[in-house]
Amino acid sequence: MLSINPVKRVFSVAAVLLVTACAASTSPPQETHDGLVRISSKKVDQVYQRPGARFDGYAQYGLAPCEVAFRRNWMRDQNSDRMDLNNRVTQEDVDRIKDRLSADCDKYFRQALLASPAYPLTDQFDRGENVLVLRPAIINLDINAPDVRSTGMSRSYTTSAGEMTLVLEAVDGTTGDTIARVVDRHRAMDTGHLTWTNAVTNKAEADRTLLRWADQLRSALDELTRD
Repeated sequence: MLSINPVKRVFSVAAVLLVTACAASTSPPQETHDGLVRISSKKVDQVYQRPGARFDGYAQYGLAPCEVAFRRNWMRDQNSDRMDLNNRVTQEDVDRIKDRLSADCDKYFRQALLASPAYPLTDQFDRGENVLVLRPAIINLDINAPDVRSTGMSRSYTTSAGEMTLVLEAVDGTTGDTIARVVDRHRAMDTGHLTWTNAVTNKAEADRTLLRWADQLRSALDELTRD
C-alpha cells in the first residue's frame, strides 16, 4: 500500500467533507486547501487540478481501497422512526453495507482500468516511484430504505433510493501530493410515487452509479495520458 501518513489522510478527508458541505449552500471554491485549482467540467460536479500537473509518464497505476462514509447521523435518523427493536439499523448493518459498497467500487473501477488496452495496475505501491495512485471515497451515503437483518418480515416504500457522493483523488506516488480531485454527487431519480425498496433495488441503483463513475474515470485517463 502507498505510504501516506494516516493523520494526513484523515485531515484530507475532513477537508473534502468541508468543501462539499460548503458547496451545498454556496458556489464551490475556486482553489482548495491543498493548492488545487478548479477547472470546468460538463460531466461531473467539481474537478480540481494542481497547476502544471501531468498525468502521462507513469509506469504503473495503483487503485487504493474505496473508503465509504455515511451521511452524518444517518443511523440515528433511520432508527428514530423504527419502533420495532428487531428492525433497527445496527452498526453491523452499517459495516456490512460499507464493505459491500467498497468492494463493488473496487470491482467496477478495476474493470474499467483493465479494459483493453489495459492500464498497468499494481497492488504493491508502497515505494511509490513512478506510480499514479487513484484513491476513491464515497461520502455522504444516504440510503432511504436500507435492508437490515431483522427477525420479522417488513417492507419499505420510498420515492427514491437515496444519494451518495464520489471523491476521487489522483496522488503522485513519489511525493504523496494530490494532483487532482473529482467530486461528484449522485441522487437517485425521484419517481414521485412510492415503490418497494430493498437490498436488490438499492444495489441496482448503486451499480449503475458506480459503473458510470468508472467509465468516466477511464475516459478521463485516456484523454489525459494518450493524446
